[in-house]
Amino acid sequence: MNPDVVTKPARNLCITHILPIRDALDILSGKWKIPIIVALCVHKRRFKELHRDVQGITAKMLSKELKELEVNKLVKRTVHDTSPVTVEYSITEYGHSLTPVINELRDWGLKHRDKIIYHPEEA
Repeated sequence: MNPDVVTKPARNLCITHILPIRDALDILSGKWKIPIIVALCVHKRRFKELHRDVQGITAKMLSKELKELEVNKLVKRTVHDTSPVTVEYSITEYGHSLTPVINELRDWGLKHRDKIIYHPEEA
């Protein structure tokens, strides 16, 4: 059998693993979405508070990312009828389902930093 030929079951298994991962990466892509989610997991915030807490992000980028997170039902935008109008952002229950994923990313990132920065000679 030619090793370059991938069997149909192997191709299907690959697709069933790759497509959901691509979906998740499409939703969480970029360097800002996960930090925004992490900031909102602590407590709800107004736009300016979030802008201050997610250091380095521009207001325009924060606005764009919040809209995308809202479309994907990870973040909820609440407008309060005050003068002036107050807008708060909070993580949804669905957004909280990312907590284990974020924790695993953090743990892997800590191990990776240790390997690359503190033990670069180890393979």
